[in-house]
Amino acid sequence: MIDISIIIPTLNEEKYLPKLLESIKKQNYNNYEIIVSDANSKDKTREIAKKFGCKIVKGGLPSVARNNGAKIAKGEIIIFFDSDVILCDNFLRENLKEFEKRNLGIATTCVKPLSKKLIDYFIVGFVPNSWMFITQKFSPHAPGFSIFVKKKIHEKIKGFDETIKIAEDHDYVKRASKVSKFGLLMSKKILVSVRRFDKEGRFKLSIKYIYFTFLRLFKGEIREEKDYEFGNY
Repeated sequence: MIDISIIIPTLNEEKYLPKLLESIKKQNYNNYEIIVSDANSKDKTREIAKKFGCKIVKGGLPSVARNNGAKIAKGEIIIFFDSDVILCDNFLRENLKEFEKRNLGIATTCVKPLSKKLIDYFIVGFVPNSWMFITQKFSPHAPGFSIFVKKKIHEKIKGFDETIKIAEDHDYVKRASKVSKFGLLMSKKILVSVRRFDKEGRFKLSIKYIYFTFLRLFKGEIREEKDYEFGNY
């Protein structure tokens, strides 16, 4: 088994973090360490992380948290998760097997919403899965809540650009794909919370994502503070 390091940025995630950690614990794969990069949570996030045997480092915004976690990572492969995702059975084993078989340096997984609403299956599942599949060869990108990367690739591109405020995950994958092979893993889907859609509204948040996409396309990476909230959902 390959040694892996799982890195999770957190900020007041006592509600969601236990579900993710439980799903990791139930995997039929045990060559891993879990690093929680916490941005000074005021709830029981750190207490929960300690209970599950996680290493804890100083966090911040997602790019900072991921980089801080990677600095102490011992695994050959790093996996970045957000705290509100859940792993289905055999997620680690099957996706790592595909990652190695396809000789990838960086990858992401297909997505499935933690929701029974048809609209969520469309905007959180069908649309991003289809788009990532179609563009993986010529314009790779990936959501930060599920990224597999070889540690040597992370170090080669010097991690996430901490000056980027929005879509730092897409920039990260874009740079990594220039020095290694990128792919969309099809073996097992990541189960993703729709809490952001519930809070901000599906139409409003979809328009916001489209706006940021075009902003990056025509003006480059977003390095100024925008309407973004981390944690406290």
